[in-house]
Amino acid sequence: MPIDAAKALAAEPRTGEITWTAKDVQLYHLGIGAGANPDKDSPATDPDELRYTLESRLHVLPSFATVAGAGSPGVISGLSMPGIDVDLAKVLHGGQTLRIHRPLPAEGTATATGRIAAVYDKGKAAVLVMRTEVTDADGPLWTNDAQIFVRGEGGWGGDRGPSTRLEPLTGEPDRTVERPVRADQALLYRLSGDYNPLHADPEFAKLAGFDRPILHGLCTYGITLKAVVDTLLGGDVTRVRGYTTRFAGVVYPGETLRIRMWRREGEVRVAVSAVMGVPPLERSRERGREDAPVLADTIVQHS
Repeated sequence: MPIDAAKALAAEPRTGEITWTAKDVQLYHLGIGAGANPDKDSPATDPDELRYTLESRLHVLPSFATVAGAGSPGVISGLSMPGIDVDLAKVLHGGQTLRIHRPLPAEGTATATGRIAAVYDKGKAAVLVMRTEVTDADGPLWTNDAQIFVRGEGGWGGDRGPSTRLEPLTGEPDRTVERPVRADQALLYRLSGDYNPLHADPEFAKLAGFDRPILHGLCTYGITLKAVVDTLLGGDVTRVRGYTTRFAGVVYPGETLRIRMWRREGEVRVAVSAVMGVPPLERSRERGREDAPVLADTIVQHS
């Protein structure tokens, strides 16, 4: 069988050193739209945006952890582990969970240890959980789990795993914001380390079943966290304790994200959809993407 669950779970963890600089953090922040906040009159020079882009006052959005060190995203790392031999065309990034142990420094060197933490049998598919734990000289920094969905690889009678679906959100959101996605957003975001041609090459995107390149799911993930921090957490990145989501759909560069937020005790529930596509808007409507879900079962835990 292409996935040998026992072998994958028993494999020795892979450990390596990662390093990042303030320039890497600034590039990541630009890649998720920092300096272009439509809620600001002059976003590029607004103090609230400069904390993401100016090295003298740089704060690190915790989702930077998904690209720190410019290494391969967890999905790619997971597919190269022992016991895993699957067709890339059957692979989807199903979800992401990030746990923050202390605020991320603007530059640093750390040790990243990655392993397959779980393999679940969903019947028609398998789900791999690629866990990366990062520590520096002062102790744990973050733990990152990438949920890797592999179509057609289930059915061996293994553990189905826990359900990640949350109770449906009810009532009107406490806040709703919209964040335009630039036409070149994926081209900028990929410079932080994810060079998958699906996000840049039109011919490759067509082979994967899309009419044009799509935005990285982790870019949407970062845009969403920034919106929550800026809107409901007073711009304080150090308040974030955890962040989890399920990728429910794709985003095309040029669309706009509608981010709905519900306050709860110690957390914010979030739902994200793509509400329009340009150019041309008519094509987006033909695809039924006037309010298409892209992130679901999303929680930002905070102090």
